[in-house]
Amino acid sequence: MNLRLSCLLLLALLSALRPAQAAKDQLTVYAAPSLGPGGVTLSIFSATDTEVFEPLIRDYQRLAPATTVRYRERGAQQLYAQFLAGPGAEGAPDLLISSAMDLQTKLVNDGYAQPHATAEAGALPDWARWREEIYGFSYEPVVLVYNTRRLPAAQVPRTHGELLRLLLDPASPVQGRIGTYDVLSSSVGYLLATQDAELGNMANALLTALGHNRAQLLDETTALLDRLESGQLLIGYNLLGSYAQSRIAHGAPLATVSLGDYTLAITRTVLIPKAAPHAAEAGRFVDYLLSRRGQQVLARSGILPIRNDVPAAVPDLDRHGAAGGAVRPLRLGPGLLVYLDRLKRRQFLEDWNDSLHQAVPPPAPEPERACARP
Repeated sequence: MNLRLSCLLLLALLSALRPAQAAKDQLTVYAAPSLGPGGVTLSIFSATDTEVFEPLIRDYQRLAPATTVRYRERGAQQLYAQFLAGPGAEGAPDLLISSAMDLQTKLVNDGYAQPHATAEAGALPDWARWREEIYGFSYEPVVLVYNTRRLPAAQVPRTHGELLRLLLDPASPVQGRIGTYDVLSSSVGYLLATQDAELGNMANALLTALGHNRAQLLDETTALLDRLESGQLLIGYNLLGSYAQSRIAHGAPLATVSLGDYTLAITRTVLIPKAAPHAAEAGRFVDYLLSRRGQQVLARSGILPIRNDVPAAVPDLDRHGAAGGAVRPLRLGPGLLVYLDRLKRRQFLEDWNDSLHQAVPPPAPEPERACARP
């Protein structure tokens, strides 16, 4: 590997330790509906799109009308880096919300979160909570998304093996028209790529095939879905299904596929920082977020609730698994810290870059090996 590439990779590694240069940075202030006694301003730093989270804030203010909410939306990696950099002019946050489960878990592991015992914890699956310091509040199957006007359903892969064969086909229509996350700049993309690598050796073959198909690498689900909806992309790989289903509900020519050999599932997580100025109010918001009422509002926003006793508004992304139980949720806890080790991360990114930019097309694998379960 040449010196210039090594330097670029090192800069990418360091980006998790300093403020990122992401353009996603939006502050929305929801004034308290009532100016009565006990007023407080709750500061939420979040990687969830503002328009998705707004119904939750509005409904919470019906229960706490004297609460003003400051909602700062940032990219997950930027959120993590700026939190570690310390409070800026707007002060310390009361809540941190992100789907980058590994980065949130690291904050808990490193002592940045405070415990909050909630009566709602019993309604959550075991994998979506850890040490009473971090809770998952949504269910996010990671899916393949395709443009229904540009790619016939018969050509859409239904397993990782079928996707690999499609990418290796010289007559494949997806040359230059398949997209996924750029793991150098997307924390969620990095998390999903490392978990794919844990499930077997097909991940490397897929990555190399994506490189030969000139895959478009982007930071955010929204940007990938924009290109899918416009027809610039035919397939999006490893995308968050709820965002795609929200587009579909509004008429976008898209469809999702839960790959039948395995489908990863992640959760959006919430924690209360140890230095939260309004920890008691933050705790009340966490209780609301995990309650049946909060989960019902979340479901109406197009996000799958984590509680099984709350019906989902997007049945195509069910919580019972694809292809007879192939969904594999990622468990909150120290297991997510493995690929955040500095040396492990550097090696993974070097391997990722090498696989994605191979100069010689790889040989087609035997069908049995391509389809084998890890």
